[in-house]
Amino acid sequence: MLPRMATAVSEPRVAAPRHTAVVRVTHWLTVVAFLALAITGYLLVLSHPRFYWGEIGNVNMKPLFSFHVPSSRDTVPTGYNYVLPDENGWSRALHFQAAWLLVLTGIVYGIAGFASGHFRRNLFPQRGERWWQAYWRALRGVQTRDDGVQSYNSARGYNVVQRTVYLGVIFVLFPAVIWTGLALSPGFNAAFPFFVDVLGGRQSARTLHFFVSDLLVVFLVVHVVMIALAGFWSRTRAMITGRVENAGAEENQ
Repeated sequence: MLPRMATAVSEPRVAAPRHTAVVRVTHWLTVVAFLALAITGYLLVLSHPRFYWGEIGNVNMKPLFSFHVPSSRDTVPTGYNYVLPDENGWSRALHFQAAWLLVLTGIVYGIAGFASGHFRRNLFPQRGERWWQAYWRALRGVQTRDDGVQSYNSARGYNVVQRTVYLGVIFVLFPAVIWTGLALSPGFNAAFPFFVDVLGGRQSARTLHFFVSDLLVVFLVVHVVMIALAGFWSRTRAMITGRVENAGAEENQ
């Protein structure tokens, strides 16, 4: 009898669950709101590219720091002999509208994240987990699944570095950018002066708001780069459809 020839069997494509509908919808709403906030925020900076510390700041005071760029206001000394077109009106209105979209989206995401166990399962440290070991595995590209099996570059879970960054963005940077943004409102200052005073004043809040916003922009850039390196279309498709294609083959690598 002739020996039976080994045949290669291709593994079936598996569409594994990845993101819930709430996560996907709030993710894309956050993308829209944040892009609008970033664009209009930098336009607002151009109206007065000088930053101060304390309650009061104006062109007659020495700034904490400033940007050597043209301004959209002729009353701001920048060293240039021309001013940019004034985009302050529409950009300020859109900035506030996008901010409220971000706040409401964040509230929905937070409530759903706690209620569904998303934060507990995917972001918070697991019981008995040694984070320093998890960091070392993550730096080597190792991903530990829920069943304890290790795989490399898995698209089905977050490693400890990702979880730490996401926790920092969700529970530190986003609340900080909302708090410092609200502190710029005269109405909020009048109703809750303590939350403005503890930041050092409205001008201090504006300076802090700028730095926190820049950290979020840096996160966005790194996030997009990492998605591109890991497979841009597959990761983007997962955030649209909620499923990862061919996850069974991936987990067996």
